[in-house]
Amino acid sequence: MMAESAAAAFEPALEAPIEINATKIPHPPHPYYPLEVEIVGYLANDLTVPQLLASFAAGCAGIFLVTYLAAKKMKPTLRGSELLQILWFVLCFYVYNFRRLGGSKHLFGQLWKEYALSDSRYLTQDPFVLCMESITAVCWGPLSFVVAHMIATEHPLRYPLQAIVSLGQLYGDVLYYATAMFDHLIMNLNYSRPEVYYFWGYFVLMNAFWIIIPIVLISNSISASGRAFKALAKVERCLNASPASPRKKNL
Repeated sequence: MMAESAAAAFEPALEAPIEINATKIPHPPHPYYPLEVEIVGYLANDLTVPQLLASFAAGCAGIFLVTYLAAKKMKPTLRGSELLQILWFVLCFYVYNFRRLGGSKHLFGQLWKEYALSDSRYLTQDPFVLCMESITAVCWGPLSFVVAHMIATEHPLRYPLQAIVSLGQLYGDVLYYATAMFDHLIMNLNYSRPEVYYFWGYFVLMNAFWIIIPIVLISNSISASGRAFKALAKVERCLNASPASPRKKNL
């Protein structure tokens, strides 16, 4: 008995199982960057990207068709360049409430949520985007529709207002790029997903239209204004040189 007790004393004791409380790493509640950013009431899109693009293209085609018919009715002699400018400004006539886009399920809400994969600021309380989109909703959106009407009716204030709206669009887009790049380079904040096509396809390419087209329209407005003042100066010289000129009679 004593031998068995001594042998048992040298046997290793059975270790109690060690329970490891593994910390579960929570999956991000959304696919946007930074992953920790809060998207209020986020709901995933129901539609696939091809479905969204097809729906958007169909919607744009309908808007463009109605705009084309209305513009042609107002001015049958519209040039192709004028018609394209009307379509552009009508396209710019939009208002979106980004604060509720996270939980939105309608077409434009899902389109913006798809675009926000390249810039999550559109789904958050970002101060710059909030201010920029507020100005767009109050000023540039409605004024774009006004400019489109002025082009169709050949209003004399068409070119000054076209330049103002285009400059506002250009300035806003430059700041939009600049603030994102500042946060990326200085603050080390990335608002775009790491896939290349989100940054270059969505963020860079899609916003480039609001850089290139406003520059063209501003140049167009400057040229038209220059021609108008040149013609006015020529008329004034002709009037001053005329024997019946009021200025000569006063002399």
